[in-house]
Amino acid sequence: MTKIYAVGDIQGCAPSLKNLLKKLPKKSKLIFLGDLVNRGPDSLGTLRLLKSLQESGRAECILGNHDLHLLAIDAGIRKTKGLDTVDRILKAPDRKELINWVRNRPMALTNGKVLAVHAGVLPQWDLQQTIKCAHEVEEALRDKSYQKFLANMYDNTPSKWSNSLKGYERLRVITNALTRMRFCTPGGKMEFISKEGLESGPRGYLPWFKAPKRKTANTLIYFGHWSTLGLLRRHNVIGLDTGCVWGGKLTAMEMSDTNKDSKALQIIQVAGYDHPLRM
Repeated sequence: MTKIYAVGDIQGCAPSLKNLLKKLPKKSKLIFLGDLVNRGPDSLGTLRLLKSLQESGRAECILGNHDLHLLAIDAGIRKTKGLDTVDRILKAPDRKELINWVRNRPMALTNGKVLAVHAGVLPQWDLQQTIKCAHEVEEALRDKSYQKFLANMYDNTPSKWSNSLKGYERLRVITNALTRMRFCTPGGKMEFISKEGLESGPRGYLPWFKAPKRKTANTLIYFGHWSTLGLLRRHNVIGLDTGCVWGGKLTAMEMSDTNKDSKALQIIQVAGYDHPLRM
């Protein structure tokens, strides 16, 4: 039986990705949990390698906030920031092909039992609604006028989900939940400033996976995005962003349909990037 591994945030650390691939079983399949590019030493090389892996049928890549940031820069909606490392992608001869490939990647993945996302899931969403909402953003990204969505993507409001939301407000809440959220209230109001450990959220806010009565509580979820947590293994929640770009590690974990045997699942790690600005 072919093993499937979930892989945490790469963020352009192509050397770490190549080292990880050498350690993984050759016939294994891979699910990359987003933040494929940016901040690391070789975002272009990373993107080309992931595109090759996906097109060969060995991998699929979920989009994270840094990947959407790349699309916004390419579309002229955002400018590069001081720590960004996407310039070589924007100057590459295959820029158009790479951007088109990124636009066509999923926002979430499931086999009906396990869910893979970049950041988190709102407490009001069950598995089916999470995938339905993800598809709405995917359709917007794949539309010919996708730049309009990107131009309306950046804002922290509305901060809470409602089934009555429409248009860009609806898409924005979905995008923020799937790619940016760490903390929310029990009612699902999101907060985007706090980035440290589990107890660092503002008063009244909890890590999204601790929200009481969360409708995906019985679904095993793999996610990335939250590097300050390191490797997180809790009941039905596995966090795999182990800070590769900040001198941590790049982590792959064997996936299973159940959390019961998670302690027996294989974890493979390689050294991350020794970022010159890491503390």
